Amino acid sequence: MRDDIIHKIVQWLKDELNVTKTKGFVLGLSGGLDSAVCAALTKKATDDCLGLILPIESDVHDLDDASEIATTMSLKTQYMDLTSVYKSLIKFLPDSNQIAFGNIKARLRMVVLYYYANIHNYLVCGTGNKTELTLGYFTKYGDGACDILPLGDLYKYKVRELAKALNIPEAIIKKTPSAGLWKGQTDEEEIGYSYDELDRTLAEIENNQIKGDVAKKLRFRIEQNEHKRKPPKICYIKFQEPSSKNQAPSPKNQVR
Repeated sequence: MRDDIIHKIVQWLKDELNVTKTKGFVLGLSGGLDSAVCAALTKKATDDCLGLILPIESDVHDLDDASEIATTMSLKTQYMDLTSVYKSLIKFLPDSNQIAFGNIKARLRMVVLYYYANIHNYLVCGTGNKTELTLGYFTKYGDGACDILPLGDLYKYKVRELAKALNIPEAIIKKTPSAGLWKGQTDEEEIGYSYDELDRTLAEIENNQIKGDVAKKLRFRIEQNEHKRKPPKICYIKFQEPSSKNQAPSPKNQVR
């Protein structure tokens, strides 16, 4: 079953390159499980892949893990420390909270990812999984801004299963999930539930089996973050065409 999923995703990635007339993929290599699995899948689809290691006040162990993953996969990488850029930017901003500052880090990384996508004619590969996407656990226009999401229909536990089939190092598979947005941050602590509990409950919600406080709280979060999964809303203006008997409206009265 895992091999079937891998084959389907790899073929889908190849098809996306053909449809978009792009050369390859670029992704952020964080040292975590999801980015490692995405790197392995894109590398199976084409050798024209680039992993960007973009630390911003990052844990040195994450950088070591990212480098190890790249070496194991013979993945081309580009290292760029964005810490000084981040610190220069926040000097101009009023003091805020760690979530707001953490989101800036995610958006800075995506700026660089799209720059490399532009110059190489690549697609930006997002690393989000179904658990994160369903809950809206990502930064809008940060790690949520991408061209493709190969893991977007797979809950976290399924990503772990794929990782084993793709020979991702066991240490990466068992690593505590973290977005790396601030020191000591972990996904499960920030969300408030373990991924095992999240995956189980989200599957129940998907099957309209909402029961218990956890399911109700997660359902509320899903609805609250619906805007993250949709494009910006447009205020559509419908004009009534002037009849031949009436004078056309003055240009100064028209919305432009």
